[in-house]
Amino acid sequence: MVSYPQAADQPLTTRRPASVTSRSTTTRRHRSSRSQTGGASFRPQNEFPNFAQTGDVEIVINAEGQEKRYMLHRLILAQCSGFFEASTSEDWSRAQAQGIASTAGPAQGNGLGKIGEEEEYGREAGRPTFPVAPPGDRYRWRYELDWGNKDDEVPMLVQKPATSSLFGGDQTYRPPAIPNKTTTTASNGFFRSLAMQSAAHIAHQAPDNDLIRDYDNLFRVFYNYPPNLDPLNIAESYIQCKSLLNLADMYDALEVIGPRIDHHLLQFQSRLWKQIAKYPPSYLKLGYLARSRVIFSEALIHVVGQWPAGSNQLRNHVPEAVFDLIDDKAEELAEKQLKTEGKLFRLTLTTPRGERVTPTNSYMDWLALSLFRQWVVESTSPPPPLPPKTPNANQPSPRTQQQNKPPISPGHLYRLLFSAGPAYLPHDELKRFLKTSKAFGADSSGNPEYRRDELKKFERRMDEVKMMAKEIVRPLMKSYLELDLGREGGGVGLGYLTCTRLEDADFPWD
Repeated sequence: MVSYPQAADQPLTTRRPASVTSRSTTTRRHRSSRSQTGGASFRPQNEFPNFAQTGDVEIVINAEGQEKRYMLHRLILAQCSGFFEASTSEDWSRAQAQGIASTAGPAQGNGLGKIGEEEEYGREAGRPTFPVAPPGDRYRWRYELDWGNKDDEVPMLVQKPATSSLFGGDQTYRPPAIPNKTTTTASNGFFRSLAMQSAAHIAHQAPDNDLIRDYDNLFRVFYNYPPNLDPLNIAESYIQCKSLLNLADMYDALEVIGPRIDHHLLQFQSRLWKQIAKYPPSYLKLGYLARSRVIFSEALIHVVGQWPAGSNQLRNHVPEAVFDLIDDKAEELAEKQLKTEGKLFRLTLTTPRGERVTPTNSYMDWLALSLFRQWVVESTSPPPPLPPKTPNANQPSPRTQQQNKPPISPGHLYRLLFSAGPAYLPHDELKRFLKTSKAFGADSSGNPEYRRDELKKFERRMDEVKMMAKEIVRPLMKSYLELDLGREGGGVGLGYLTCTRLEDADFPWD
């Protein structure tokens, strides 16, 4: 093969110098190796609870030797809490800045000048609600938990001056630097993901201290994370929810915390309804703080039915609007009972001609009606006072013991009337009543006697009276509870009525 030299007039082929190619390759390798060190490509944590890159509010919680730090956002805190909205506003922050300026030394001169620039920049931007730092810098707030000087004082977050650097800027908290390593990119990403998962696991663990747990749950809800509340033990969950609601009330954040508490407690379903039936005043206060319509109305129905039994537990613990609501509902319930009792005493039977029964036109029917009215009177009236003891009467007679029985509670009485069966005035009692009646003929021994057909007629007429009484008390048997009371509310042993109903306009926070 023969090679010919290229002619001078032919254009030379454009080729890149070897040095350029090697330099390019070397540069790429150099950049790749530099990214493996982890120094320049490292990014500090920027997730809850430490937004090191974007956070502008530092919060430190100290309790019983434990410390919890947060780096959060002013915008989210102000939207969720009236306390943070007011304390980070322009007027409050300006006063804090002036306090820092008056106590700073000469070395802080540049920092004092920067505060004025921030105020002017905030006015030009048209956002006077809170100070805005110039581009490339951030305004910082710092809060610490202050326990006060007295033992009975409630610990509260207090705004402290943000830590400033020697050059006048705010000192930004960053994690410690990671030493250079010669691992590969894949290994670096693998270990970094493991570290992030471990950090996330630690952040989601519930703190041991109750106060730290409450503050942690408060900020978790602000960032739309589920609070760490007991999902199994409803008694422990109630204590945690109550403590969190009290903390949210201090920082004017009930509108944000309340729905979370409501959602958590409603998951217990039937266990929650039973707990409310046991402790209605406590859950009434909790439902009011949480703005929970279901829990508040459930507890209010129990409180109104037993009113004024729980007034001492609610006094000075709920607003006057809640007290007025309870009084109004209790008066409405008492008025319903009076109307129902009046209808029961006016209940009557009629003859085939349409006339009211009397001893003259239908003696048997009149006896049945009289016996029913007497039973209602004895069931609703207090027992008469005991007669004075005599030397000869040491043991009370069975008749006296029967007359001195305490009256039946309204709930039990109306539920017995609603049952309309042998629960009251059964067959044996009717038979005993006819035996003591002197309207029938007497046998050879002088005891009253009656025929079997007369007893059956008496029982039929008594059943008619019971059915009419059932329809009269039916409105009182309506139950607006979530608690299962059996069929139409007639199969439960509650000693009070549960027919109180709350309309949308009755809730005291609307």
